[in-house]
This record gives sequence, C-alpha cells and structure tokens, in this order.
Amino acid sequence: MNNPGILKRVFEIIPGSISWGVIISLVLLSVKYPVASAIVIISFDFYWIIRTVYLTTLLIMAHHRISCQKGEDWLSRCLSLDREKGWENLFQLIIFPVYNEGLEVLRPSLAALSASHYPKEKMIVVISFEERSSHAHDNALALEEEFSGKFGAYLSAFHPDMLEGESRTKGANATWGALTAKKYIDARGIGCEHVIVSCFDADTCVQPEYFGCLSYHFLTSDKPHQASYQPMPVYNNNIWQAPSFARLVEISSSFCQMIESMRLEKFVTFSSHSMSFKTLVEVDYWPRNMISDDSVIYWKGFLHYNGDYRVVPMYITVSMDVAYSSNIWRTMVVQYKQKRRWAWGVENFPFVAVGFIKNGNIPLLTKLRRLFHLLESHVSWAVWAVILVIIGPLPIFFGGRLFSQMAIAYNLPKITGLLFQFTLLTSLTWIFLSWTILPPRPKGISWFKNVLLILEWFFVPFIILVLGSSPALDAQSRLMFAKYMEFNPTLKGNKVL
Repeated sequence: MNNPGILKRVFEIIPGSISWGVIISLVLLSVKYPVASAIVIISFDFYWIIRTVYLTTLLIMAHHRISCQKGEDWLSRCLSLDREKGWENLFQLIIFPVYNEGLEVLRPSLAALSASHYPKEKMIVVISFEERSSHAHDNALALEEEFSGKFGAYLSAFHPDMLEGESRTKGANATWGALTAKKYIDARGIGCEHVIVSCFDADTCVQPEYFGCLSYHFLTSDKPHQASYQPMPVYNNNIWQAPSFARLVEISSSFCQMIESMRLEKFVTFSSHSMSFKTLVEVDYWPRNMISDDSVIYWKGFLHYNGDYRVVPMYITVSMDVAYSSNIWRTMVVQYKQKRRWAWGVENFPFVAVGFIKNGNIPLLTKLRRLFHLLESHVSWAVWAVILVIIGPLPIFFGGRLFSQMAIAYNLPKITGLLFQFTLLTSLTWIFLSWTILPPRPKGISWFKNVLLILEWFFVPFIILVLGSSPALDAQSRLMFAKYMEFNPTLKGNKVL
C-alpha cells in the first residue's frame, strides 16, 4: 500500500471505527451477556476513579506552579542572563489571524500588548485580516490609527480568499500574516533565529510579563529552536457576563490544558502558542488546508526534527473570551460546535501516521508510543461519557430476572453511583481552583453571582451528557466517512452574541 491517499483514508477510518466498535460491542455484550458486560463496566468505573484522582492531582500541581510564578519579574530574569544568550538581539513577532472579529474584540488584545513589560521597539505586530470580510479594511484603518505608533512595527495584512492549495482556515490566514512579517524582517536584516513568533487568537489578552516569560524560557531552553512554548489558556475576558453553562465548560477546558501541561510526553500546542520563527519558516509555516493548525504545527516540527521536538509549558496565563449566545439553547449549540472543532484534532492521527511512515529517522518505538497516545486520547474522549451514562445501566435493563438476583446486579448501580459521588467530591477541588483564577468581579455584577459560581457546578452531570463524548463521536464519524468539516470560527466578544 504505497499510495499515500489510500494510507491516509485508512488512518482516517481507524479512530471512528475503534470508538464505535467499543460502544456497539458493549451494547451487544449487555444484551447477550449482561454479566460479562457488567464486569467490563465495573472495571471501567474503577479505572475512571483512579484516572480522576490522577488527573486532579496533576491539576493541583499545575495550579501550584501558576501560583508560585504569579508576579514573577521575568524581564529582570532575562536581563540577568549572560550576554552570550543574545537577549539584546531577540525580537517578538505577534500574529493575530482575524476573520470577522470586530474592534470590540481586537482593541483589548492590542491594548494588552501595549501594556506589556517588554521593549516595544522589539515587538512586531501583524493583524492578518481576511480579504473577503467586508469590514476588514475599515477595521484595519481604525486600529492602525490607534496602535501603529506603539510598537516597533505594526503591519496590517489582507489574506486573499482561496489561494491555490488553501482552505478557509485559520492556519492559511496565519501563514499569510507570517509571510508578510517575513518580508519586513528580511528587509531589515533581522535573522529569523532571533525572532520568536506568537500566534494568538483574536481575543487573546496577554499578561504584562508574558513576553519576558517567553523570552526567558526560549533563552534558557536546551535546543530552543526545537520547541514550542505553550502558556495556560483561561477564558476570563467575559467570564462574569457569560451564562453558567458556557462558563463551566470553558473553566473545564482551562483545567484540561493545565493537566496536559504536566504530561510532557503527550503535551502538544493548543490555541495561542509561541515558537521560533526560524523553525516556523523551515517547516513551511502552519498548515493551509487543515482546521487543527495549532496542534498540527507541533507535529510538523516533530517530523522535521525527527522526533527531537517538544512543547515547553509556561505557567503564565493568557485570557480569552467565553463563547456564548443569547439563550441557553443557542449557547449549547455554540459550545458544541466549538468542542467539535477541537475534536476535529483527530485529523492529526492520519497526518502523523503517514508522516511517520515517510520518516525513517524516528525510532519505531517512539512512533508507536506517540501514535498510541494520540489515538487513545481521541478514543477515550469519544467513549467515556457514553459508557458511564448510557451503557452503564444496560446490563440491568437487559439482564432479566436471573441477572437481577446476582450479586453483580446489586453492586453495579452502587459502584456507578459511587463513581458519580466521587466525581462530585473531586468537583469541590475544581470549584476551589476555579475561584482562584477568576478576575475580580466587575462593577455592576451582582454579589449573587458569587453564589451562582458555586451552585452551577451541580450542572456538571448535564454538561457531561451533552458535551462529554458527542462532539468527539461527531468529528470522528465525519472523518471516517470523509465528510470533512469546514472551519467554523467561534463568534466571540465581550457582549452577548
């Protein structure tokens, strides 16, 4: 099977086939052999309890690191480094790919940049608009008048629609912005090896110390050009205005990223991230025809450096918007589409698998281990909530009178109930940690919102039912049947959409 197109299709089918195979097999097992199914479900419940303890422990450790490094004067630490580290020659390139985000989204992001504790003359800012957007040129002009004099360089780029080999994706826009910056950098004789590029979502607001933290990690890392640098995303820009459902989902997303930062073997780039501009140029920029550009760029680096590429976690936060709409049902749709787009990261599996086959320099054990981690994470996402919520009761339902008289029938609901009680117990830890990352309550927001922030955690079982496995199953099924998704940008802003 030497045809790369056939290979790609085979690997596209594998994740969805495994996920649906697990679900269908357990349903059939529950109907035909309820005792065997009950044993499998009980084993899975115990596994999930152990996994929950493990992940919550990692979350506490990651949160502790964020707390310890909060308030750190990273710029001073950069200045204290030896001169041979090259601090004086380091430039920061910041790219904001923009689709239809308005000035109310872009202004706070640029204002956060201008408030950064980093030499502004060393900052190159590129706002890459989509040419097809009717407001692109008007918004560009307004922002240029307000911010063009606040940085070493401020560039507006306009990405033409549907260039050859491109799809309408964020990666294509970001790459256009990077190419625009490359012309500016080359014209001024700046070496790409002296530039760190950060690709931010349009609503990303950085802390004042972000670029000092980034520079310090870059300058002190072993093989700095063979690494991406990942901050911790939090969705705090409009969190006090967002409805409970959306707020809980986004807080959980932030916590999941904190947990992943403690598992370096599995850690890949997500959303807003940074890397060496030299490396970005060498790997031919972000993918122009894939939706999950933020994670694919890591794998492009991994393949380019024959497996000697990593993600360096930075325990400093960047803040983004909570995605929500005008009512609970529309908010659920917005959140579902956003999580399905994240779950479309399963397209990484065929990309990486084909890349591993073509690359003979990466050790076979490394290939197998990384492919297993990638596949396991997506399959687990697609099946865990279905097993716990839907398949769990099936052995009792189909077991009949004989099964109901067995001890295992008596223990199955008790163990499942114990799992949910344990989940609620661990939620107390998550509640406390969520409080510590909240911004101050704005004026005009009732004090009762503080009480609501605690009570809303009782909606976790409902969120598990709606958003637990369904977005991942949806994405994997589409990939399995070659119903490829189009990039569906999440509407964002500090007001209700």
